[in-house]
Amino acid sequence: MKTMTGMTQPQDSGVTEVLAMAAGEQARVHGLVHTLRDLGDVRFMLLRMPQGVLQCVLTGDGPDVREGDAVRAEGEVARDARAPGGAELHVKTLTVLSRAAEAMPVPIGKNKMNLSMDTDLSLRFVTLRNLRKRAVFKVQEGVVRGFREALEREGFTEIHSPKIVAQNAEGGANLFRMEYFGRRAYLAQSPQFYKQAMVPVYERVFEIGPVFRAEKHNTQRHLNEYTSMDFEMGFIDSFEDVMQMETKVLGNIMGVLARDYAPQLRLLGVELPRVDSIPAVRFDEAKRMVSEKYGRPIRDPFDLEPEEEQLISRLFAEEYGSEFVFVTHYPSKKRPFYAADDPDDPRYTLSFDLLFRGLEVTTGGQRIHDYAEQVEKLRRKGMDPEDFAGYLMIHKYGTCPHGGLGLGLERLTSKLVGENNVREACLFPRDQQRIEP
Repeated sequence: MKTMTGMTQPQDSGVTEVLAMAAGEQARVHGLVHTLRDLGDVRFMLLRMPQGVLQCVLTGDGPDVREGDAVRAEGEVARDARAPGGAELHVKTLTVLSRAAEAMPVPIGKNKMNLSMDTDLSLRFVTLRNLRKRAVFKVQEGVVRGFREALEREGFTEIHSPKIVAQNAEGGANLFRMEYFGRRAYLAQSPQFYKQAMVPVYERVFEIGPVFRAEKHNTQRHLNEYTSMDFEMGFIDSFEDVMQMETKVLGNIMGVLARDYAPQLRLLGVELPRVDSIPAVRFDEAKRMVSEKYGRPIRDPFDLEPEEEQLISRLFAEEYGSEFVFVTHYPSKKRPFYAADDPDDPRYTLSFDLLFRGLEVTTGGQRIHDYAEQVEKLRRKGMDPEDFAGYLMIHKYGTCPHGGLGLGLERLTSKLVGENNVREACLFPRDQQRIEP
């Protein structure tokens, strides 16, 4: 009988280890063949590994290899400024661990593959092997790391809420309905109710997980399943406390990216935005400023149109040097029933959106914490409090002034890396047309 003790075998060297070796040192590596270049008596093989690619030089008779094969190579390190990272491996022994059955359907070795969106997404299992594509999702990893690390330092507890729910959190008709053992259920639009429920438990909580919106939008900014990075915090004095916390979190995200993801940022040509301070402007004032500066009439007094978001971002980038801008005090008519109204003018709420490079990436604000006030607002919006009896337990049995936000991971990532279509920042996008791969 065997027992597992947690002792692992010495691993093969990684890219960074090989690039740090002196000429003449011996190394053993493994990876997948990214590209092959045959010059007759010598072949150059780029090996794709977790940390990057390593150039390997193959000479003489050896096993036949093709792009996509999984191999292990042993040889001698040589310094060469022409090689990626300034070093290459002169292979003496090459072992094929697994063979690709067919040639690559697209040129993944090219810097830009120039594929249509439909082709890219249909072949996503393959196209994600492209180095630029791969770099996008390493950057996304850094965004999540920076978000989690910042909140953990601030005393937040990570939670995991259900994604099959009996009530909708946001209202409206954009719900995925499902049959649940003979009962009606929905895929969660948001972890909102559960975040609020956990404030009296831990005071500060966060979650990173999928949310589902059955929106019939086929645009560059919408997905029907996306990853939301949420937090909720108690004992706030104002919804501005939530905005201050997000500013701190974004600062940490950019710090993590600058420190640990420099190769990916260079490959993608990313210039990180400054977030040492973020300006805030009222919703009605932002509309007025854009209308006056760009001569654009105000058509919707209750919400921001996509063009207005772009113009607000442009205005604050040009005049205030900030690529982020908080837009505050959205009309109550367009905010969910749990949004706290502004006591100075109940037509508006103590809520905000965060715009980044022309796109709304965050929605947040202060929540109603008083039971009677929450019941009254439900009724005012034509909703039956009995339908929200479970949610109202939060208020009925005592909570504190609190607020929070939801930050769209794919939207933030796409804008960071300079992509206009949010699908470029989603591994396997789900929209109206696509449920595969």
